[in-house]
Amino acid sequence: MIKPAKYKTYLANLGLFYSAAIWGSTFFIVKKALNDIDPVILVGYRFTIAAVLLMIPLIIAKKSLLKYLKEGALLGLLLWILYVAQTIGLKYTTAANSGLITGLFVAFVPIFSIIVFKKLPTKTAVLATVISIIGLIILTGGLQQINNGDMITLITAVTYALHILYADRIIKAGADPYILSFQQFAFVGLASLLTGVVFRLPFTIGSTQAFNMMLFLAIFPSLTAFAIQLVAQKYTPPIRVSLILALEPVFAVLFAWTLGNEHFEVNKAIGALLIFAALIISALPSREIRFRK
Repeated sequence: MIKPAKYKTYLANLGLFYSAAIWGSTFFIVKKALNDIDPVILVGYRFTIAAVLLMIPLIIAKKSLLKYLKEGALLGLLLWILYVAQTIGLKYTTAANSGLITGLFVAFVPIFSIIVFKKLPTKTAVLATVISIIGLIILTGGLQQINNGDMITLITAVTYALHILYADRIIKAGADPYILSFQQFAFVGLASLLTGVVFRLPFTIGSTQAFNMMLFLAIFPSLTAFAIQLVAQKYTPPIRVSLILALEPVFAVLFAWTLGNEHFEVNKAIGALLIFAALIISALPSREIRFRK
């Protein structure tokens, strides 16, 4: 019989798999939507809508929307920098480079775990991280002609890792993940729309198709996936969270081969298998090493 704690962990991991899958399925959707809407405004609309949709049940449940405001603002700031850096970086680099560099958040999680939180990862976590990075390099084909866009995109990987680690600390301290989700959604949405006003970006949506895509992005990749991530982090260690979310490019490739009708490539299959192997290795028992006080 599965113990309740183990059951919650399994559900949390399943939720993270969903988040990775839904994010991996959105690349072609975002690409099409950007033909008719500004990237920063798209981020603003999708997260503002996600915030409003989540705010309604929170108000009905009589939850305090201003509770954990400092923590929610921190997570929102990290998430906003993540999206802005990734969007700007894509203007100057290739999608392959962007995918690989963003995926390097897997490497930054154990690094920042040591630097910021003074906690050494387990040996299996380090091994799994290394294997995952190798798989990511093989999957994406490695960096091609490093440029300024790559350096900007590196900010995405850094903030992604910090978001996972700070979310882990805040959630496990007892904060309500749904309130935090609302707060970070609201921060990203308002910050993006304010950026649009300051830089006079176009707020128009050029087609009905783009509008429908924007709604899809608001409801599934933004609202459900990010909320599930925060809930799941209550039961899953941050390094394992990063390894599961590293499956995002794997799911992107799988969707490209199936729904996208792209040709099967052996190197991408090998890279995907290595990332899956890293996830399995991360679940193996290993002694955790801590700094002496």
